[in-house]
Amino acid sequence: MILSPFGKIYGAVANARNRLYERGFFRSYDLGAKTVSIGNITVGGTGKTPLAAFVAGTFFEAGEKVCILTRGYGRRDPRRRVLVSDGERVLTDARTAGDEPFELARKLSGKAVIVADADRVSAAEWAMEKFGPTVFVLDDAFQHRRVRRDLDIVCIDATDPFGNRQVLPAGVLREPLENLRRAGAVVITRANLAGDIEALKNELGKYANCPVFVSHNEFSGFTKLEDFHKNLDFEPHKLSTQYSALHTLPSLAFCALGNPRNFFEQLRGENFRVAAECSFPDHHVYAPKDIAALEAKARATGAEILLTTAKDAVKLGGLKTEIPVFIAENRIIFENRKDFVNYLLS
Repeated sequence: MILSPFGKIYGAVANARNRLYERGFFRSYDLGAKTVSIGNITVGGTGKTPLAAFVAGTFFEAGEKVCILTRGYGRRDPRRRVLVSDGERVLTDARTAGDEPFELARKLSGKAVIVADADRVSAAEWAMEKFGPTVFVLDDAFQHRRVRRDLDIVCIDATDPFGNRQVLPAGVLREPLENLRRAGAVVITRANLAGDIEALKNELGKYANCPVFVSHNEFSGFTKLEDFHKNLDFEPHKLSTQYSALHTLPSLAFCALGNPRNFFEQLRGENFRVAAECSFPDHHVYAPKDIAALEAKARATGAEILLTTAKDAVKLGGLKTEIPVFIAENRIIFENRKDFVNYLLS
């Protein structure tokens, strides 16, 4: 493969950088509160956002004051610090905050302060002075070595754990697999969409000397697009009798995710009639022409409704649709929730 030499160079540089942090040549900063990082070793979507929401919510229920620090990919001005939520309400929009921070703010309204800033050390100092959190949750930070953390949680997508096992740009790995040794816990996500989870756990045991937890994603409810944007400060709707017939209607599913196939397969796995599907680049900002194209494709394929994710819905505000759009609310379910919660809080 023509890119393999470049992948080896990238991996060597990543390993050298890690050694410089481990030997103290590069400094890691203590944020002054318990710090938990959630990240991955591959590019693309691995289910970090539902896990970040679960972890933050768990700490909140345990009586902690939680602050999520995120880079906020895809936002309008990546150099600007944005207070996405003050812990009581959502303060900005998805374009300013970034789609994932905004989605977290909506899911965790009343439970967590959320700050989008590329410099998470500086953002933590600012948040500590302003809000006094007792726990920081770092979103997408396994490779962010400037911050010292008490626990590194790494998400592994069961449907495509390691790609071709090569490092960028030859593959999807952000760094060589042996660096999983830094993980304090591994969470296998989307196990319900994959095959042999025991074989994956055995494979992980070659690299990570830590507890491995298994989870899957499920739809917790569906919200009509207009209702979704009327209730951004409230917890996601539960599935209601009104929408129980959605399974029977032919649908066009669309999304702009790191791994769109997982959304489509989850719909089919939960017995939705997906007549057509359409994917956009991760963090895509929707425009009226996109809606027009989606509705044209829906009519051509006989789809009666459009289905998408909450991450996409936060970027659909103000766009007019003729075909009903429903938002799938996703949540993470652990095979042994009690064990994961106990490990997290310990």
